[in-house]
Amino acid sequence: GDPLTLKPASPDSMPAAPRASVRDAIERAVISAESPVVPAPAANSPPDAASAPAIMDLTKAPTSLWQRIRNGFGLPDMTSPLVTEQEHWFAKRPDYLSRTVERSSRYLYYIVEQVEKRGMPSEIALLPIIESAYNPVAYSRAHASGIWQFIPSTGKLYGLQQNFWYDGRRDVMAATNAALDYLQKLYEQFGSWDLALASYNWGEGAVARAITKNMAKGLATDYRSLRMPNETRYYMPKLQAVKNIIANPAQYGIELAEVPNQPYFVAVTTTRHIDVKLAAKLADMPVDEFLSLNPGNSRPVIKADGERVLLFPADKADTFRSNMENHDAPLVSWQAYKLKPGETVERIAV
Repeated sequence: GDPLTLKPASPDSMPAAPRASVRDAIERAVISAESPVVPAPAANSPPDAASAPAIMDLTKAPTSLWQRIRNGFGLPDMTSPLVTEQEHWFAKRPDYLSRTVERSSRYLYYIVEQVEKRGMPSEIALLPIIESAYNPVAYSRAHASGIWQFIPSTGKLYGLQQNFWYDGRRDVMAATNAALDYLQKLYEQFGSWDLALASYNWGEGAVARAITKNMAKGLATDYRSLRMPNETRYYMPKLQAVKNIIANPAQYGIELAEVPNQPYFVAVTTTRHIDVKLAAKLADMPVDEFLSLNPGNSRPVIKADGERVLLFPADKADTFRSNMENHDAPLVSWQAYKLKPGETVERIAV
């Protein structure tokens, strides 16, 4: 019941600043520049008003999405030579990180929202950086696709449609919700995020077998104690390195482009087939930008199949709706035709 007096921490008692790093990817997009980081005072300098740590008002939503992510960090920090190695990797590739941030700016707000709704640590929103460099059409040798890198079988297991017209693994909203469902299931199965994340990379069966082997030998069964492939061994250090860089980019000589803490896109449901180029035209936006928000559509025509959700920049959704209402010409210039018994492609072509 007594009043609580809060004093600035002395420089000697302040925790050391975190660190960070990752791999390779592919394309393009938008953005600005990260808020400056105030350097810590020298170890022997006396604390004063200027050097006292700033007080953060958690009742106000941050304007920076990076700050919102920092506020939600919840995974235990990991320190190891592998983390340091990944930090150096990123620090030497600022252009790579810049391109990744540029791509992520379209999708990150939505992903952070979904992560927070589920009560998950915000580091999960950084996972596509190490999975795909936030490239929505990334495709691996293992046939994994999209920013969350689902293989076909796991994608189908978590409700992601995959057909001639559409691949839900590349659909940002659908794949994000499927990935978070899968990660929650893994967390409930293994009881820790490091093992859940190792399972996301290596497979839950492989992690379960590694745990069983260690138990039979009387060995510890935590992440660090399991025998695993190098890719999985580096997985958590990569995520930790990225986390450290996001936490304090200036420490690594990196300038993060700012990502506003506001929605980038708006979802619009359509029940009609429409050409990709026409959809972009009706929204008054470039086709490349439309495809970056709707990468799940594989053909020049978007096949509604009852209904299809399309994403538009927040300032273009009303334009699309209005132009669709006033558009009295055909919406498709292509037509799908299913061969009848006895028909051939050659005959149809004539």
